[in-house]
Amino acid sequence: MAETKQVERPLSPHLQIYRPQLTSITSILTRITGNALVVAAALIVWWLLAASTSDNYFAMADAVLTSWFGDLVLTLSLWAVWYHYLAGLRHLYFDAGKGMDIPTAEKLGWACIIGSVVLSVITLLLV
Repeated sequence: MAETKQVERPLSPHLQIYRPQLTSITSILTRITGNALVVAAALIVWWLLAASTSDNYFAMADAVLTSWFGDLVLTLSLWAVWYHYLAGLRHLYFDAGKGMDIPTAEKLGWACIIGSVVLSVITLLLV
């Protein structure tokens, strides 16, 4: 039987040569924020259910939601709502067949990121 020399190849060569683009990052971020909003909604529903259950249970849920961890989760959720909203508008624009060239798509990606931060800060200042 002939002997063959096994060539050592990386398992994922594309990860060594692929540079993430803004369009792919914003697409992944849209999926992450959508899933994170489900978790935040579950936390708020837990808080509301605790309010309808008992005073002690509500005190525990309220302590979690008003702690630094709860404030962080709700602040990040606010940003995720704005980001997800702006990304949805961007996708509607794409669905109309507009903005499909790379420079415009990148500008819209930056608009989603910067716009969501600005709108989050404005919302926090107004509340």
